[in-house]
Amino acid sequence: MAEKFIGVFDSGFGGLNTMRGIVRMLPQYNYIYLGDSARAPYGHRSKKQVYEFTTQAVDFLFKNNCELVVLACNTASSDALRKIQKEYLPKHYPHKKVLGVLIPAVEHGVSVTKNKRIGVMATIGTVKSKAFEREMQKLDPEIKVLQQACPLLVPLVEEGKHNSKAAEAILKKYVSPLADRNIDTLLLGCTHYGILEKQIKKHVGKNVQVISETNAVPSKLKDYLKRHKDIANKIGRNKKILFYSTGPISKFEKLGSKFFGSKIKVTGVDLN
Repeated sequence: MAEKFIGVFDSGFGGLNTMRGIVRMLPQYNYIYLGDSARAPYGHRSKKQVYEFTTQAVDFLFKNNCELVVLACNTASSDALRKIQKEYLPKHYPHKKVLGVLIPAVEHGVSVTKNKRIGVMATIGTVKSKAFEREMQKLDPEIKVLQQACPLLVPLVEEGKHNSKAAEAILKKYVSPLADRNIDTLLLGCTHYGILEKQIKKHVGKNVQVISETNAVPSKLKDYLKRHKDIANKIGRNKKILFYSTGPISKFEKLGSKFFGSKIKVTGVDLN
């Protein structure tokens, strides 16, 4: 019988930061990471395209023996997750599960805010979807959500320029409008932004709590697997980790190793 895995999908490198947090907390399991770098970023794409790309990724991961898939991409979680859970899975993979990263971040943010003013940095697609606002206000209708679209950050991270002077200038431009509006909590609503967390903290000031999915998702996944023993028991426990990318392999290995925190070996794949 083939080994089973937990699949983690992102539009590029950003999800490796979240994957690193998951593997640290749950090191015993087998994992497959898939980054769609050839078509990143997803933030400016239509809902239809995001859904199409995400279903291709989910299909690839399930066909490669994943029992559970985590969409470590907020744009996919905002624009495609609900439709995948309600329509795609029942038709194609009725016994498999797909989870997103948005809800864990929302639950964490709502639990820690004191003044109920939460800032969100996200892609254009995620901001337009109003998913963060909708989910937070389900938990607490008094929450005020202040969103900032940050279209330049994902390309910056994908190019490996996250420590450059350009990155500092761009971050200041995006963070300042939120910091000026009396937020006490800031959600990094894109997995790529976790790589910029230290710089963002510097710009937003010490009185604002910054939440990235690298911190929020692993503990929520651990809880989920505790509650769903039927899924957890199917997943292999040989600490096997496989990496796939749709983009240039050498670049993904070089930058991906930095984001994951250790050297990675990547296999190329075409999702079309």
